[in-house]
Amino acid sequence: MNEPRPIQRLLIANRGEIAVRIARAAREAGIVPLGVYSDADAQAYHLGFMDEAARLGPAPASESYLSVERLLEAARALRADALHPGYGFLSERAPFARAVEAAGIVFVGPPADAIAAMGDKTEAKRRAREHDVPVVPGYDGDDQSAEHLEREARGIGTPVLIKASAGGGGRGMRVVTDLGEFDEALEGAKREALAAFGDDRVLLEKYLVRPRHIEFQILADAHGNTIHLGERECSIQRRHQKIIEEAPSVALTPELRARMGDAAIRAARSVGYVNAGTVEFLLDEDGAFYFLEMNARLQVEHPVTELVHGVDLVRLQFQIASGERLHLKQSDVSARGWAVETRINAEDPYNGYLPASGTITRWDPPHADGLRLDSGVDVGSEVSIYYDSMLAKLIAHGPGRAAAIERLTQGLEALRIEGVRTNLPLLLRIARDPVFREGVTTTAFLTERAEFLQTGAAAESDDAFLAAIGAALGGPGAWRVAGVGIPVALRGARRTVRVVAFRTGASNEWRLEGDLAGTYRFAPNARAAVGPSGVALFHEGEVLLFESAPPPNLMGTGSSSGAGRGGAIVSPMPGKIVKVAVKTGDSVAERELLIVMEAMKMEHRIEATRSGTVKSVAVAPGALVASGAILVEIE
Repeated sequence: MNEPRPIQRLLIANRGEIAVRIARAAREAGIVPLGVYSDADAQAYHLGFMDEAARLGPAPASESYLSVERLLEAARALRADALHPGYGFLSERAPFARAVEAAGIVFVGPPADAIAAMGDKTEAKRRAREHDVPVVPGYDGDDQSAEHLEREARGIGTPVLIKASAGGGGRGMRVVTDLGEFDEALEGAKREALAAFGDDRVLLEKYLVRPRHIEFQILADAHGNTIHLGERECSIQRRHQKIIEEAPSVALTPELRARMGDAAIRAARSVGYVNAGTVEFLLDEDGAFYFLEMNARLQVEHPVTELVHGVDLVRLQFQIASGERLHLKQSDVSARGWAVETRINAEDPYNGYLPASGTITRWDPPHADGLRLDSGVDVGSEVSIYYDSMLAKLIAHGPGRAAAIERLTQGLEALRIEGVRTNLPLLLRIARDPVFREGVTTTAFLTERAEFLQTGAAAESDDAFLAAIGAALGGPGAWRVAGVGIPVALRGARRTVRVVAFRTGASNEWRLEGDLAGTYRFAPNARAAVGPSGVALFHEGEVLLFESAPPPNLMGTGSSSGAGRGGAIVSPMPGKIVKVAVKTGDSVAERELLIVMEAMKMEHRIEATRSGTVKSVAVAPGALVASGAILVEIE
C-alpha cells in the first residue's frame, strides 16, 4: 500500500449547498477549494467559497455539470490534484470516476467498479442476495421488452414499482396500481431514466404500501476496514424524494439496529466499497427489512449523522481518499441525542408544490442553539429551471427527539424567504403534526394526509386575515378621530374580508364589526409590510399578499371576473417540453395526456382539463417555455 497522499487542491464538481459544504470542510482541512459554474451560475452563491473557479459551459446541465470533458479541463486548468463530485450530477457515474482516476486525479468517492455495481440496481440486488442481504421481491432480469415487463408485473401483482436500474433520487420511478396504465408508466420511467442517467433499463419491485425508509451510513477505507455510523430514517417523502430525515430512528431496537447494520456492511463489502456511502432498506410493518439500494456517494441528509455522532463526514472522505486508515472502530460508534433535517425547496404551494423559479429578495435564516443551516443561496440568488429545486437544509439537534423537533419547528417559523415560493408551509405542517411527533412515520405519511398539500389554506384562514388587518390598522394613514370606525377591506387568494374597526381605549385593542367580528389586541408585527396596495404578510412559512379590495360595486350587477383564456392549456411552471402527445384535430377526453414537460429534473404531466378537440398545439419537443405560456388550445 502506498503512503498516504494528502490532498492539496480540490475541485468540487457541483453547485449549490453541497459545493459550499465541501468547500468549508476543505478549507478547514487546509485544502484549497476550487469551483466550477455554468452560465446560469456565473454569480452563484457557492462561488464565493472557492479560491478559484472555472466556467464549464451553457446553463443546461448536459452542457456543463454533466460534461466529463469540461470538468477534466477545469481540473487541469485549476491544477487540482483531487475531485469531489458532491451528490447528483456525475457523482454516481462510474465512467466519470474512471476518467478522473485516469487523469491522475484523486476521486473523493468509491472506486469506479463499486459505483458501477451499486449504480446498476439489478447487479446490486444480485450481489446483496449473494451476501445474505434480504431484497424486495421483484424482477431484475435482462429482458427489457415492454411485453415481458408487463407479464412480470402481473406476476408480482399491484401495486408494483417501476424503478430505473441505473439511478436514484426518485428519477425514473413510477408506482402502478392499475396494470391498464403500465405501458404509459413504463414509457415515462424509461424516458426519465434515460435523460437522468443515460440508461433506460428498469427493474420491478413489489411496492410496499406502508414501510419505513431506513438507511445506514457506511465508511470504508482502502485497508479493509468497514463500519457503519448508525441509521437515518427518511420515511417522509413526496414523489419518491425525501423531505424530512432524522437520526436515529424510533423504529429500531438495539437488536434490529445491529442486524441491519451488519447487513449494510455486508452489502458494502460485496462490491469492495471504499469511502462514504449509504445502504438503504425498507422496513415493513412486521419488522422484516429489505435491501433497497446503495448510494455510492455522500447523501443529502448526512448532517443528521454528523450531529448525533460528532463527526465530519466530508473530512473523513478526504482522509480515506488520501489513503489513510479509519481511526474509528465499530465499538466507538454511539449516537448522542437526536437530529432532524428538512429540505427547503423552491416549490409553489399554490401550484401543487411544483418547482418554482425566481430571484431571492429576502433570506433571513434563524439563529439559535441546536440549529444548523446548510445553504446554497442568499439574497440576489437566481433560482433557475435548470437544476434541482433544493435551496437549503435546516437541521436541528437536541438531547432527545422531542427537543430536536421543537427546535426545528421554531427554526422553520423564524426562517424568512421572499422572491420565490418554497415548501415551508408543508414543512411546518409536518413539524407540528402530532402523529409525526409521536414517530409514527412511514412512506405513506403524506399520502394519508392529503390536506397537508392543499394550497391556500393559510391565506384563507381567519388568523392570517386578522394579522393583516392588525398591520393595516397600525400602518400609515389609518387613524381616525371622534370614534369614527376605520374601514378595512382586504382581498386574499380566494376571499375578501371587510370590517370596520373601532378603538376600545385599551392599548392596541380594537373592536371589529363585519366579516370578522370581535375584540382583538393587535401587537406590532415585524413580519408585515403595509403599502398603498395592501399588506404583505409572512405567515406560516409563506409570503401572503392581501390587496386593498375595491369598494363594493353599487352601480349595477355586472360580473367583474376576468375573461380567462378560453380553452387554452398553459404551462404551470417554466420548463422544457419532452413529449407532445396530441396533434391538431385530435379529440381528447378530460384528464387525457397532452404534454410531458421537464422542470428541475422531474417530469410533469399536462392533462386536458375538459373534453374537446385540439384546436392548436403551440409547442414542440425540446422547446423551453415560460410559466403561463400557451401549450395547447382545446375547443
